[in-house]
Amino acid sequence: MTPESLFSLASAAVLPGWLALACAPLARAKLVLLARVIAVLLSGLYVTLLATGLAGDGPPPGAGFDTLEGVRLLLSSPQALLAGWVHYLVFDLWVGSWEAEDDALPHWLLLPCLALTFLAGPTGLLLYHLLKAARKAKGGRGA
Repeated sequence: MTPESLFSLASAAVLPGWLALACAPLARAKLVLLARVIAVLLSGLYVTLLATGLAGDGPPPGAGFDTLEGVRLLLSSPQALLAGWVHYLVFDLWVGSWEAEDDALPHWLLLPCLALTFLAGPTGLLLYHLLKAARKAKGGRGA
C-alpha cells in the first residue's frame, strides 16, 4: 500500500472514534473504549511505519531531534511524514477520549473541546482545562 493510500486510510479510520466521543453521553464507557481501540490499532500502523522506515536506508544525515533542521530532515521521506501524521492522529484521539472519560464538563461544553482537539490538538486540550478550571472556580463539577 502506498504512503498516500495509508494516509487516506488512517485519516478516515479516526473519524468513527471522534464520532463516538461526540456521542459519549449515550454510552460513555463503550464509546470511549471504541475511540481507544481505534487509537491502539493506529498505534500498530505507526510502529509498522517506524520499523519499515528504519529497516530501509534509515534517516538522512543530520536528521535528529536536537534542531529544527534535524526534525525537518527526519520527516523528509513520505514514510516518515506519514508516521508523524499517524502519531498526531493517535495522540489527539487519545486525548479526546480522556476529555470525554473525565466527565468534568457538560457535554455541550465538551463538544468544542473535542472539535479543537481533533483539529488542533493542544488548543482543544487547553480549552478543556480552562473550562474545567472555570467551572471548578465557580463551584461546579470539574475538580
